Amino acid sequence: MTDREPRTRRPTMADVAARAGVSRTLVSLIFRNEPGAGERTRERVLRAADELGYRPDSAARLLARGRSRTIGVVVRMDQPFQAELVNGMYPEAERLGYDVLLSASGPGRDERTAADALLGHRCEALILLGPKADARFLPELAENAVVVTVGCRVPGARADSVHTADARGMGQAVDHLVELGHRRIAHVDGGRDPGSADRRRGYRSAMRRRGLGDEIRVVKGAHNEDAGMAAGRALLDDGPLPTALIAGNDRCAMGLMHVLRRAGVETPGDLSVVGYDDSRLAHLSHIDLTTVHQDADRMAVHAVRAAVHRLENPGDDPREIVVEPRLVVRGTTGPCGVTSS
Repeated sequence: MTDREPRTRRPTMADVAARAGVSRTLVSLIFRNEPGAGERTRERVLRAADELGYRPDSAARLLARGRSRTIGVVVRMDQPFQAELVNGMYPEAERLGYDVLLSASGPGRDERTAADALLGHRCEALILLGPKADARFLPELAENAVVVTVGCRVPGARADSVHTADARGMGQAVDHLVELGHRRIAHVDGGRDPGSADRRRGYRSAMRRRGLGDEIRVVKGAHNEDAGMAAGRALLDDGPLPTALIAGNDRCAMGLMHVLRRAGVETPGDLSVVGYDDSRLAHLSHIDLTTVHQDADRMAVHAVRAAVHRLENPGDDPREIVVEPRLVVRGTTGPCGVTSS
């Protein structure tokens, strides 16, 4: 009965043959990269496979279709720092003889869909920028493709990772504020966003190291302006403000400062603010944000090299590459004053 058939099924080699107007045997020869088909026929078959969403078994993909020499990148378009990472990837990939293909995730399109689209376009490796996928997806993906994550570690996944030493970055921020005389230093965290757990731990550890364990205060947040604004409103409603705040990232810091300034709280006269990322927006003169610099160009180069290394040395184990952070002091931090008390 037709109504008992599944709504969708995985396309087969026979489907590809029918779409391309050739025999299944010829399709099989093309996928095995064997002689017997002209270039135009080969292109027609590969195009039909792409249109149908057909892929050979992942373990045999490179042998079956030949080297595409393309690296896929899953990116969120609403994260300025990720755009800087992408800009740094193109020249290194080109230098190594590879192309870069982007696929965006976001509301209505999760990372699994974005990654599948890249694999469907015969990308040999995937670089995931700040992945937020569920715990099962990344280990599964890394079993079937070369995967590099940027911005966080993924325990249990056979994937290379490139990330900043976030705990040290937070330590630099705390030390800077303590040296300015601050003690009531709060952290608006990034919730479950990439890198947030390490930054949260780094903040707590640095506060204890400075003898400020009793002053630890973590405010719920996320890596966007809306979360920063919500945290700012919560701080204003909760009583005495801290004298300094360290935000989970620059976007969160900008949302914080927007709400606080509208409430008449001056930065840094009343309250010092530190961001994280050193995105291009932080450099603007009207923002002038003190922030922890992540070296986007260096991280991008490491990510591309890690992907290419694993492709060309498939037996090697994945590596964790840690990039050092650097505090950049600008105009949103200053000495602790009496007006914040």
